[in-house]
Parts: sequence; C-alpha cells; structure tokens
Amino acid sequence: MYLRCIQADHQNQQITGFCIDSTCPNQRPYCNFCLPGHVQHIHKLTSQELISGWIKERIHMVQNAQKNVQEFKIALDSLMNLFLPYNNFNIQSLTELGLSQIDQLIKGLSQMADGEDQLFKQLNQSIQQTKSIVNEILKKIKNQTNVKQNDNLQILQSNIDKSILEQPKHIFIQTPNLNPFSFVLMKQYSIKQDEWSYATAFNKDQSILVAGCNNIIKVFQNIQGKFNQIQLLSEHTKTVSTLNFMKNTNNFVSGSEDSSIIIWQLIGNNQFQCQLKLNGHSDTIYCLQLNKTDDLIISGSRDKTIKFWMKQDQWLCQQTIIDHINDVYSLSLNEKQNKLISCSSNSYILVIEQQELNKKWSVTSKIKVDQVGFRLCFINDNQFTFQPYFKEYIYVFEMDSNTKQYKKTKEIAVKSGQIIDKWLFPQQYLKAKCLLLNKNGNFINIMRKKENGDFIVQQSIEFKTQDIYGQLSDDGEYLITWDSGSKEIQIRKYREL
Repeated sequence: MYLRCIQADHQNQQITGFCIDSTCPNQRPYCNFCLPGHVQHIHKLTSQELISGWIKERIHMVQNAQKNVQEFKIALDSLMNLFLPYNNFNIQSLTELGLSQIDQLIKGLSQMADGEDQLFKQLNQSIQQTKSIVNEILKKIKNQTNVKQNDNLQILQSNIDKSILEQPKHIFIQTPNLNPFSFVLMKQYSIKQDEWSYATAFNKDQSILVAGCNNIIKVFQNIQGKFNQIQLLSEHTKTVSTLNFMKNTNNFVSGSEDSSIIIWQLIGNNQFQCQLKLNGHSDTIYCLQLNKTDDLIISGSRDKTIKFWMKQDQWLCQQTIIDHINDVYSLSLNEKQNKLISCSSNSYILVIEQQELNKKWSVTSKIKVDQVGFRLCFINDNQFTFQPYFKEYIYVFEMDSNTKQYKKTKEIAVKSGQIIDKWLFPQQYLKAKCLLLNKNGNFINIMRKKENGDFIVQQSIEFKTQDIYGQLSDDGEYLITWDSGSKEIQIRKYREL
C-alpha cells in the first residue's frame, strides 16, 4: 500500500501507519509530520503491515456479533410463535368456543406462567439495557467530527429507537448478505445411491440428514460436510415421496406412496423410531407442510385432497379440502401461517385461508393460470412464485392492496433445458439469505431477491436428466440433490464469490 498524506503542510509525505484510537480527532492514516497529533495515544498506532490483520479481526468480531444476534432472534421468535395464536384473540368470541377449545386456550395461556416471572422480566431488562448501550455508542460516533457518514448513522439510530419502542420483540434488524455466491460441489463427499431418492430433509441445525431410498429412509450424521449413515428406517411399505423436519424438535415427518404419513421421534444418539402413523389418504402423499409450532401438518395427495392434521391431545385429521379435481403437487404456508396455496395438474392455484373465529380453513380464491405447474412458494404474506410446466420463466404473484386478490405481476427468466418435467422437489425460499430455489426441467435455478423486490438468477446447475430431487438446508449452507444420471446424493456448499 503506497499512500501520500493529503495534509496541506505535510509536503506530500508517505503514509507510514494508522491510528486506531476511537476518540482521535485527527486524520487516521499518518505520516511523520502527523505524529505530534497522536503523541497522547502513541500505543494506539499501528503499522501498514499490521493494519490488514487488525481490520480482519474487527470484521470477524462483527460477524460473530451478527451470528449471535441471529441465533438470539431465532430462539426468541420460536418462543413468540408459541404464543402467537393468543396475540389477536378476541375475548368476545369466548362464548362461541366449545369446551375442548376453551380447555386448550386456558392450557396454552397457563403455560405462559412458566416464563412470565423469570424470562419476560429479564427480557424486558435486557431490552432496556441494550437500547441504552446502542444509543450511547451511536451518540459517541455521532460526536466524532471526522466521521462523514453522520446522516446514515442518525437514520440507523432513529430506526433502532423506533423498532425498540414500537415492537420490543423485534429489537434486532437483520440485513441479508447480498454478495454474489455459488453452490460448489463437494465431490469427495458424494454418496453412491442406486435406489431412487425422491426426498431429503435436514434437521434445524443441519447435523442430521434423512433421505428416502425407495421405501427405506436413511439417516445420516453431518460431520463438517461429510455424511455418515447411522440408521435405516423401514416402516413404509412403498416409496418415500416427501420428508420434513419439525421446526422446534429433531422429530420429522414422512409421506409415501403407501398413502401413509409417519411421525418419527428422536429417541437419543441420533436414533429414530416410528411414533405415530397417520392414515386417511387413499393414494400417494406428494407434499407436506408443517407450521412453526409443530402442531399442524398439512398434506397434499394424489387422491386430489388436502388434509389438515392437528395435534391436541393426539394427532387427528380435523379437515379435508376437496376443491382440486386432480393430483395435489405442491403446498406452501405464508409467514403468518394463516394462508395456504396449492397447485394441481389442473390450471388453478387455490388460496386457502384460516378463519379467525372458528379456525377452519376455506378456499377463498381460485387463480386461473395458463399452464399447470408442480411448484409454488410463498415469498412473504403478499407475494408468491409459481413455476409453469416446462416454461423458461417463473410467475410472480402479488396481492392487490384494494381487492386483496393475488395477481401475476412479473415473470423471471430461468433455464429449463427439457420439454418435460417431474413433480416433487418443492420450491424453497430462505428469507435470511433472500434465496429462492427452483427446479425446472434438468436445471436447478437459484435466485436472489434484491432489495427492490426483483429476482435475479445467481446460479443455474445443469443435470443430465430431469429426474432431480433435493433440498436446501434451513441456513442455506448446503444444497443436497439426488439425480438419476449420477445415481449419487450430492452435496454442494454455499460459497461467496
């Protein structure tokens, strides 16, 4: 690094080091003529050779802080999601509930007492302390005359204050990392798999991977990207077609061509056993959706129905939607967990909403599309994407603020490479990284949602076949696939460019 001092009376001297004192009012890069201004904190001067290491250490500290904040937010959101159903409860509707519903309501509210005295009071104290510390830091930065980004800092301080005052449970605002990326194949960790594998799923911390292999479910332990098989589960009698881990536990759910849904319970040492089998469908289970509180399973089937399985004292099918006239291929729940979209082998997308009073689900609209499709996914409460069959574009639907109906607003160009496609391998959107995963023909297209709302394709991975199945891990670090060309379970790792 070769720099010259820009101070008018320093004769264009070469910069020899940098001042890292946080309160220093003078120019940070210094030449020999600058040294008198730094004499009172001479121990805070560092050389050109060491400044890169110092910057890297600080960046690492920021990254660790961001990671801790994200982990805290995930833990806090998990807690708040448990109590979300009670947030908007109208006491006037109490008389409309049955005894069993009132029993469940009181049971849920009484559980809050476990955290009321200890957790909530400590949490409120932590919020106030955090607010005070953040404001003090911003105040110090604002008062430094050599900081040239005061306007941005004032906006940041205003936003933090507003967020804390108006929504205490959302103290931290996570800004997604929008750097270019690529998923890189870790060839050395590929797993030979001759049997067809239609479904895979990660647990919440990516330490366990389950993969359907015909009617068998293989359980793998993830050790730094290397997946070691530790168990075989053989309760299904026909091919496993879909797998989903629960959000708050390491239990998972499987659906099969044998028309059954199985809830698998972790019993220790990464070993699973069949906890419960749900029977009610008459044909293949093509798709499953689980809510954030792990007490609702929604299933779509080749038998043309969507079933809602709710856990109270036990798991029971509480409702069946029969509005589709063909196989149900894909389901997606919105962020608020009160809307469901589904697509079938007919040219309609169903919007199914949960009613506030009786909590029943009902079809509120049928969106006519010009082509059938196997995949759709909510991006947020007001937007979802849909992949038309063998088309080289994705539809984006957005809710009209006046009519409250979803309308197609744009198309995203994606690669296909084939004139045919296969179902399964659902679309997936990761909000934390603004990533949309979409299989189309013999391509996997990975898109990023930009800050202006547009989508841009960051990577298109081509395979030799349209028979591709897989999933992203919840943190977006791993992409797992199986395809009939390679006959391998392949692991790809997220890498920033």
